[in-house]
Order: sequence, then structure tokens, then C-alpha cells
Amino acid sequence: MHHSRAITRRSASNLALAFVLLPRDQRDAMSALYAFCREVDDVADEDLAPAETRRQRLSDWRADVKRACRNQPPQFPVNRELQPVIQKFSLRFELFDELIKGCEMDLDFKRYEDFDQLELYCHRVASVVGLLSIEIFGYQNPDCRDYAVHLGKALQLTNILRDVKTDARRGRIYLPRSELKRFDVNEDEILDLKCPARYPALAASVARRAKDLYRAAREALPSEDRRSMAAAELMGDVYWRLLRKLERKNFNVFGRRPVKLSRLRKSALVLGSWVRFAAGSASSSYGDR
Repeated sequence: MHHSRAITRRSASNLALAFVLLPRDQRDAMSALYAFCREVDDVADEDLAPAETRRQRLSDWRADVKRACRNQPPQFPVNRELQPVIQKFSLRFELFDELIKGCEMDLDFKRYEDFDQLELYCHRVASVVGLLSIEIFGYQNPDCRDYAVHLGKALQLTNILRDVKTDARRGRIYLPRSELKRFDVNEDEILDLKCPARYPALAASVARRAKDLYRAAREALPSEDRRSMAAAELMGDVYWRLLRKLERKNFNVFGRRPVKLSRLRKSALVLGSWVRFAAGSASSSYGDR
């Protein structure tokens, strides 16, 4: 797991943070899965490379992970570390393929016309990761899959609201054009890294949709699977707090400092999650208001 652990450590992401709640074997498995996700995402985001070059590289990753799923020798080091995880937890190639299709959408779309189009993107790049993750966490009730789908979309919409400035620098706007039009927000203002007057109302509308998804995830999580979903629930808690912080900032992400949770705040959330699940708490700590 040398390559996967190194990628996970370098990322310092909120997703990697949640791994601390997992037993060692699951932590290593999630590191391998995360490393794969990170690698294919980085290919799609390598803006200096021509789109067709990136498309070919993603095709190479698709072929290589297919080899891993078919118990054939993969070429990429990350996939060699992922292969035992695929076998142990019966991870399906169809989900990896769907994830790569999500990355390919970043090559084809810099704008999303409506929420239906954006929802497909969110499903592919986030909900699919959730569906793979719950196989590693282990679950009893098939309804847990609905939980993974809802929570993945909620997390991705939160990411989109946080990263508007970062995405605009790359010429991307994930907020649907239908919503920009509804709130009279000009694309050029966002691309110029300004905060249009009507932008907070637009962002608040997207945030309400995210909140509905957090609540749907909370309601969909079967009680018998709550303990095994401790890491996923921590992710929900972290991103819910991030969404609330964005609200308090009136969604102004165009300043010099990015809106994020402090390391101390994240550590407190990890400790709170550990205590809550050790005590067998039956309630999620997100989507409550």
C-alpha cells in the first residue's frame, strides 16, 4: 500500500480525515480506493495537457482497472494495490467505469445547463465513490445504497459551493445555467472572480438542495448499519459544518482566504464522532436544521 498511502497523506483531504475511524484493514482498503479516485481526477484536471491526451489516459485507467477487476495483472502501481481490495470486497468494474465517465465529463463540459445534468455528474464523481466505500465499510440493509447516493450528492454540492472561485480560475462553472438565469447572475462576473449582487441568493438555493440531500441521507441510513458507516457519517458532519460556515459567510468565496474548517474544528469533529459511535448513538449530527 506504499503508493496509496503516500497519495492519501499528500492529499490532506476531508475524505482521508475520516479514515482514522476505521480498523486497519478497512483504512488500507479506503486508502487504495481513494488513491485511485485521486489519480483519475488528477488526469481530468491536468489542464496543461490537451483534452484528447487526458481522454486517452482515462481510457488507459479504465482498461487497467478492468484488468484488476478481472483478476488479471494491472500495470499501474495504484491498481496493483487496489486489486486485492477489489477481490476482497467484490467491488464491481461498472462502478469504476461510471466514476471515470464522471471524470470524462470534465473534459466535455465546462457548464451545466440544469440540475438534471449536474446531478448526473454528482452521482458519477461522488455517489459512486460512496457506493464503492460502503462495500468496504460493510452493511446489512440494501437501503444503505440509497444513503450513499444521497450523501455523495450532498457532499459534492457542498464542494461545488466551496470551490466556485477555484473552478472559475479554470474556466469552469458547475452552478447550472438555469439557476444563473433565474437569479440574474452573469457568468462573466464569476469568471472574473467577483461576487455578483444576486450570487448569495443563487448559492442559497443550491445550498437548500444540498440540505435536502443531507436530510435524505440521514433518513435513509438503516439503524443496523449506523455503526459501520461511522466514517461516512463523519464526512457528512464535516461537510455539513462547512456548508453552514459558507452560509454564515453569505457564500462569498471570492476573497483571498478559502472558506474551510480549521484543523482544530476537524479534530473536534473526529473526537465527537468517535465518542458518539462508541456510545452507540443512533442519531446523525448533520441535516438537523
